[in-house]
Amino acid sequence: MRSRRGTYLLGGLFLLGTNSCALLIPWLMKLAVEGLQFPLKAPHSSVYYALLIIAAALLQGIIRIFSRTTLLHAARRIEFQLREELYAKLLDLDLPYFSRERTGDILSRFSNDLTNVRMLMGFGVLNVINTVIIYVAALFLMVRISPSLTAFAIIPFPLMILIVKRLSASMFRRSKRAQEELARLSSHVEENVSAAAVVRAYCREAAQIDAFREINSRYLESNMGMARLRGWMIPVMASAGAFGTLIVLFLGGSRVIAGTFTLGDFVAFNGYLAMLIWPTIVMGWILNLMQRGAASMSRLNHVLEARGTVTEPTEPAPVERLRGEIEFRNLAFSYGDEPFLADISLTIKPGMKVGIAGPVGSGKSSLVRLIPRLYPVADGRLFLDGIDVNRIPLARLRDAIGFVPQESFLFSRSIRDNIGYGKEDAAPEEIATAARLASLENDVHRFPDGYDTLVGERGVTLSGGQKQRAAIARALLKDSAILILDDPLSAVDSRTEEEILGSLGGYYGDRTVIIVSHRLSALRECDLILVLEAGRVVEQGSHEDLLAMGGRYAATWHEQQLRAEIERL
Repeated sequence: MRSRRGTYLLGGLFLLGTNSCALLIPWLMKLAVEGLQFPLKAPHSSVYYALLIIAAALLQGIIRIFSRTTLLHAARRIEFQLREELYAKLLDLDLPYFSRERTGDILSRFSNDLTNVRMLMGFGVLNVINTVIIYVAALFLMVRISPSLTAFAIIPFPLMILIVKRLSASMFRRSKRAQEELARLSSHVEENVSAAAVVRAYCREAAQIDAFREINSRYLESNMGMARLRGWMIPVMASAGAFGTLIVLFLGGSRVIAGTFTLGDFVAFNGYLAMLIWPTIVMGWILNLMQRGAASMSRLNHVLEARGTVTEPTEPAPVERLRGEIEFRNLAFSYGDEPFLADISLTIKPGMKVGIAGPVGSGKSSLVRLIPRLYPVADGRLFLDGIDVNRIPLARLRDAIGFVPQESFLFSRSIRDNIGYGKEDAAPEEIATAARLASLENDVHRFPDGYDTLVGERGVTLSGGQKQRAAIARALLKDSAILILDDPLSAVDSRTEEEILGSLGGYYGDRTVIIVSHRLSALRECDLILVLEAGRVVEQGSHEDLLAMGGRYAATWHEQQLRAEIERL
């Protein structure tokens, strides 16, 4: 709001103008009635006052348009700014944050919570300013007409304020609960839409519908609770105005009959009291809007105030270019209290090809994710070219690393856009070369639109192997000093694997290459192979050395070779 204070100030001035016109009308009616009642004493005719009333009403309508558009446009701008800040913040946060948060919850904050904040910043602010102006001005004019009658007319209002204060506290709790239930509902829908094939394959449609119905029922109950509170608020507000009107009719009418109060004063006083009734009624809606907006803003602040565990170095080292030397010094890492990786000590020279093998959950992927600092690393444990990885600017560090993760994520764009994602100015020839190295080129030519073929959401139109090869091509196009392939060949057959490995062999050059794979055939040409188990290196050496040891690597190798022979038969 501070960034839009000029707009809000202008909107407030417009509201002051439109309410001034509205407040002028009862006073003109008072003069018109007195002119009819005492025509000889009136300075102007009733027609004159009628024309003034029409002019004031028209002017009020015109200014009202500008007041609403000004304030509501400011709220739209705030929503736009908040959405941009939220998106930038999400891209700035690291993997540990997203491992804790649900996608549907985040999407709910982008849609429903932002809408609630916009309503608060628009209609909420407009009505708060409008209510303050009306109350102050109308009460001032009512006191000028009759202080005692004003005191009697507003007797019900303090009681109404106390009741509303109690209800608004409950409204905030219920509103926040409703937002949380909506987030759960969004998460459930997002998960089931993404996993539609799994749901159908396991015949879980009925179970998921029942689960959705249960979550939806809780969301309904939360909103019904809020509706019941609103149902109490509005009658309370309306009754306050009604009691005030009843008092004025009784006491004011008695004074008019007694001759101590003019009919014009009575009409004007009732006009100003009527102007108080709608702001009083709408106050319940404003309070509900404020509570919903406050609850939504607290949920948005949960994202805006989040701090990533992976941050830019406070004293960055001057790094011109990374050559690709990697050193682990007694590296340890944990996702929680229990250590996941421990006592990892190793030096990888530039240009080395290193393979990492081991059973599921042994820490292979966790180890390679620490190199580009996708997860936090303790100081003095991981070095690139002799520089602590925590002192290298993140952009420089990650620009020097081509990374192919286990899950080959593709954007809902063309194959060309997905391959060229890491290099915006990539030429068509470079994209074709990367696809050829990843053995994807022949598949691309079979598509009707070639490289312009849209892959659908998350690459749904491509097979698992094609998605993996597109991800490999994306990393190869980056032409980085370090190439990390995290199980990149799990979805391709043995023939395609040999083809890809043959192509990559000519690409590696003097790059440092780290390959994680459960298929040991992909690692046999590596200069060094690490075997992890329970987060520790239990074996290391070349392919021949590890076979000669006769340990875990050798046992796994013979098992996989035997399985391959059986499949060929």
